[in-house]
Amino acid sequence: MDANPLHRAQAAPRCTAHSKRTGLPCRSPAVRGWNVCRMHGAGGGAPRGKAHGQYRHGGRTIEATEATRLVNALARLCKGDL
Repeated sequence: MDANPLHRAQAAPRCTAHSKRTGLPCRSPAVRGWNVCRMHGAGGGAPRGKAHGQYRHGGRTIEATEATRLVNALARLCKGDL
């Protein structure tokens, strides 16, 4: 057994992203629980809702859009029954 910790780091799963220019795969280690490295988006993204910096009024949130779709579906059902 080798006690060198770099050997464990080099055996880590690799990022699955590929370069647009060369087509070669990224050689960075993937973040634990993700398929890509930190530079290719692992754990990234902005928070949802009021925690987001550009949140305005909530009219275009996922929840509001789903509610609108539900109301429209109910209206179509009622209209078809008349």
